[in-house]
Amino acid sequence: MDTPDGVDRLPDGPVRRMFSATQRHDLDAMMAEFADDYVNITPNHPARSFTGSAQVRKNWSALFAGIPDMTVTVLDSAPGTGGKVWVEWGSRGTRLDGSAVEQAGVAIFSVRGEQIATVRFYLEPVERDTADVNAAVQAVTGAGPEGARP
Repeated sequence: MDTPDGVDRLPDGPVRRMFSATQRHDLDAMMAEFADDYVNITPNHPARSFTGSAQVRKNWSALFAGIPDMTVTVLDSAPGTGGKVWVEWGSRGTRLDGSAVEQAGVAIFSVRGEQIATVRFYLEPVERDTADVNAAVQAVTGAGPEGARP
């Protein structure tokens, strides 16, 4: 039976333990699941990529402090080759200023031994008030609504 946060959809191991610790806001338990030489690759924002578990601690400390009611939800998970775990997940909560925050995306974790060694991170803010798909395609292509350049 699925738990409300979906963590039971994850395979046993460090990724599941990390998400469980995240739900509890247990930073030390989270950090135990990351290799010291952990690599975070953020393909959509390359300048945000980093190496080292110290940055993981810094990031999650800020998240827990700035969004004290933050929850995470695992929507789906699948094993991949070479110790990979694909996770579709999201987070939501309320910032200290009272504004809601929500993110959604995918993370592809690589496990080495019993620790998380690498992740390809595709989590993005949810934008509920943006333009529709046609406007998004126009923005990417630079074309008019019918595909012709203006």
